[in-house]
Amino acid sequence: MDSVLYSTADNPVPENRTEGFFESFDGRKLRYAVFRCEQAIARGTVVVLQGRNEFMEKYFETIRDFTAKGFWVATFDLRGQGGSERLLKDPLRGHVRRFSDYERDLTTFLDKIVLPDTRLPFFLLAHSTGGLIALSAAPRLGSRIERMVLSAPFIGLMGHGASPNLIRFLSSTLSNVGLGRMQFSKKFKERSFAENPLTTDEQRYRRNIGIGTTYPQLCLGPPTARWLSQALRTIELVNRPEHLFSIPIPTILIAPTRDGVVPYADQERLSRYFRAAQLVPIQGSKHEILQERDIYRNQAMAAIHAFIPGSDAVANAYAVEAGA
Repeated sequence: MDSVLYSTADNPVPENRTEGFFESFDGRKLRYAVFRCEQAIARGTVVVLQGRNEFMEKYFETIRDFTAKGFWVATFDLRGQGGSERLLKDPLRGHVRRFSDYERDLTTFLDKIVLPDTRLPFFLLAHSTGGLIALSAAPRLGSRIERMVLSAPFIGLMGHGASPNLIRFLSSTLSNVGLGRMQFSKKFKERSFAENPLTTDEQRYRRNIGIGTTYPQLCLGPPTARWLSQALRTIELVNRPEHLFSIPIPTILIAPTRDGVVPYADQERLSRYFRAAQLVPIQGSKHEILQERDIYRNQAMAAIHAFIPGSDAVANAYAVEAGA
């Protein structure tokens, strides 16, 4: 079978993997992959939940980090983006019918791929919009996910030239009158590296731009009004103290202090009411912590690896295997 993953010279596809498509609850085909470690006994499986307009290829470096530490990694492209089935005739429109569809896709992925085909215990690493999906679904994931890492979760909005309240009003109004597929702009403004809000690492920035340039079918344009309306409604939900109190999963919230997409203050405020979570600020980092310079990225990876060790049973198995 031909690979469904894409390789570039500076971003080769990790080996020892299974890849393909799974059918979600409504028949949509979503691209997925499971990457295995070399160790005979895995320390568990990290489920990676991406941000909006992302794709698996951006995470190859991080996937290698985890497999080198003895973890398996399972991930999929969100509906309507990356290599997954698009939702509109115009493949560049970032759309979703309702935000809960993302949560149901995650549940389907856990049921169809992760539970039968990977190794316990299960950990969830979710970035940006993936973090918002994880936060919304978390009260129902306590029996499946051992620990959760949120990287710059999308729980606030900045840098769009209009207030969040105005964006909420306009997107909701358009959705309510049947114009939810409209976009406020047709394409993203091209930004130089110096102006980008995502990372201070030029090499990783160029690498990711290169993936999208080589494989434009993976890329996405601005979100539709419906997408924005649904996301902002979910942001309001997950920020409620009663919702945060209902999440049982031990969590770390890795928050970049120079985030130009999600206000750091919003991430700090959420952590105060999220009793199962601990805030880990990364001083000087921009939004995409896992695509940042090593001085920032290494801090985040160290925090993650300290937080999601394998279970005692797995640790004991390692000891037995080693003759301890």
